[in-house]
Amino acid sequence: MAEAEHPDTHRAAFHGAKLFLTHRDHMLVYLRDDTPGLPFPAFWDLPGGGREGEESPLDCARRELAEEFGLDLPAARLRGHVFPSAAAPGHVSWLFTGRLSAAEIAAVRFGSEGQEWHMMRVAHYLMHPRAIPHFCRWIAALPQVAVSKGMPLTE
Repeated sequence: MAEAEHPDTHRAAFHGAKLFLTHRDHMLVYLRDDTPGLPFPAFWDLPGGGREGEESPLDCARRELAEEFGLDLPAARLRGHVFPSAAAPGHVSWLFTGRLSAAEIAAVRFGSEGQEWHMMRVAHYLMHPRAIPHFCRWIAALPQVAVSKGMPLTE
């Protein structure tokens, strides 16, 4: 994993962006649709998705969060981390980290993708048989996650 100063540094070669958003020891996830041909059907996924047009990694993450959960987090509250893309070899994907307030969780308006959303314990996600494996590796590699407990460290 590499951390970049600015999410536009990989603008041309990035595939998509995901978000690891926490509240205490819980993280925002959703259950993917169980559709034939969909990668990881009925697995627990992180908010985010593929790049549209020439948008920046940060714009991609924020757009996806708004579409999927009805949330608009300010860019200053998100920190980007670069990982090799699992879906597009030769590209990178971004994982943005941030914290959610109780009020933001209460304001979630789940979109049309997926079956349901949940605030799942980080430790539970990391061990869940239907967690997307490469996202577990990304989360475990984050400096603010205490892997032994699976809990985000407080700032």
